[in-house]
Order: sequence, then C-alpha cells, then structure tokens
Amino acid sequence: MKLLGIDDAGRGPVLGPMILAGVLIESDKERIIKELGAKDSKLLTPTRRKEIKENMVSQFKHHIETSSPKEIDKSSNLNYLEAIKTAKIINKLTKDINEKVDVIVDCPSVNIQAWSNDVQKLIERPEIINLSCEHKADYNHPVVSAASIFAKEKREDEMKKLRKKFGVDFGSGYPADPKTKEFILNNFDNEKYEQIIRFSWNTVKKLIKAKKVNQQKLF
Repeated sequence: MKLLGIDDAGRGPVLGPMILAGVLIESDKERIIKELGAKDSKLLTPTRRKEIKENMVSQFKHHIETSSPKEIDKSSNLNYLEAIKTAKIINKLTKDINEKVDVIVDCPSVNIQAWSNDVQKLIERPEIINLSCEHKADYNHPVVSAASIFAKEKREDEMKKLRKKFGVDFGSGYPADPKTKEFILNNFDNEKYEQIIRFSWNTVKKLIKAKKVNQQKLF
C-alpha cells in the first residue's frame, strides 16, 4: 500500500506564495520518517527542519505546487484554490500507479466534507484513491509531517529569494509582523513590489485605507 501526505505552508501571510507539498511513500517507510524526527514543521527549529528535509529529499518521491500572490488574489475562494492544488499533487504523484493509494491531507477548511468533495471531483483516477482529509493531519500522520516540512522549506526558500531579489527585509510576511506592516504601508503603490503582495487580504486593504485617510488629512 502506498501513502501520500499533503500539507500547505504560507496560507496566512500577506506577502509571498502559498505552497502545497505532497510526499509519496510505501506505507512501511513511515518508520523512516519517524526515525528522522519529522513532525509538524511548526514544532521544529529551522535548522532541524532543514536537516530532516535534506535527509528525505532523495528518499521519497514528492511534488510541490506554488500559488503566487496574484494567483491568490484572482481566486474567489482560497479553500477552492487549495483544493485545485491538492488535486494536482494527487494526479501528478499517482499518474503511473496501478494500486490503491491512501491520501491523507491536512484540511484547510472548517467544513471537511465539503472540501473533501471539492478535491474528489478534481481527481483524475478516483478509483485508486482513498482520500482522507483531516484537521491536524500534519501532527497525527508522519507522511503529512513530511509534506509539512517540504512545504515550509520551499516557502522559506522562496521568501529568501524575494528578499535577495529586491534587497529589502520585509519580515516574515505575516500580518502581525511590524516589518511586514511597515513594508506594505511604504510600498503598496510601488509597481516593483506588486507581485509579492496579496492585495485581496483584509489586512492589506485596511493598511492601505488607513494610510490614504491619513494622507488626506494632511491636505
């Protein structure tokens, strides 16, 4: 029996991409993931997370889907966009498989059944897929923990590339980060940075509105 775990990283930030990763293994290989110390990426230090990822990358088949800020802004529903990306991972990694695959996904929606149905409709070979969408799957299933690590490492790599490309420290990209807030306030109308800001996020809309109101008061 094969297992496929899927998880996301970067769903909540106002800057940078959202990443989904899938890891495909033989079910008896989960012990290797456990032995490596894999767990929900939020519970690992950056150094340990990177070490585990480097140990897994050559051992396990995996696939990553990236959603850019512009793609996120164009989507009317983030949950459905994530369902599309989840199905793409499933279709990619099971393309040449002729046996049943247990797919476990860390569900991003409060409505597990509805979101599972969205994913199921997009699967190209449903006859071989046993789909299970759960909350806290990255905590409860080693194969999903592995996916969590791949997703988080990819997200961090992409953010490092953006900082290097633009030569600016915009913080973590999360809405509560003071550096991120300051960056948005100073650069939301700068075309140079429009590709990295999620303008559809309420946090961004509120910051832009507040700045425009304050500017109007000066005149």
